[in-house]
Amino acid sequence: QVQLVESGGGLVQAGGSLRLSCAAPGRTFSNYHMGWFRQAPGKEREFVATVSWSGSSTYYADSVKGRFTISRDDAKKTVYLQMNSLKPEDAAVYYCAARYYDGSYRSLSEYNYWGQGTQVTVSS
Repeated sequence: QVQLVESGGGLVQAGGSLRLSCAAPGRTFSNYHMGWFRQAPGKEREFVATVSWSGSSTYYADSVKGRFTISRDDAKKTVYLQMNSLKPEDAAVYYCAARYYDGSYRSLSEYNYWGQGTQVTVSS
């Protein structure tokens, strides 16, 4: 079992920035692809970004490309999502996710470990 703990959500004005963190203690963090997903009220959960186990490859949803950056620090067993130029439509609960590195970091349906989520609110 992989435990994931998100933090860093909050209220920000449109155009502002937030950095989300996801800690994954107690496991071989470097053996997992990591990702961020989000779910807004009344909508299905959607993909935001993923990073490969090595950190060398990233994948972004078109809606966040150029504004969000996913990164990982294996020494701290933490993955980050830097969110810049936030828009009201970015408001959602953001979830950290992980999957073992035996498949592609782009295989979104195979992320099978999830955090509890952190709320991001963007005021216009």
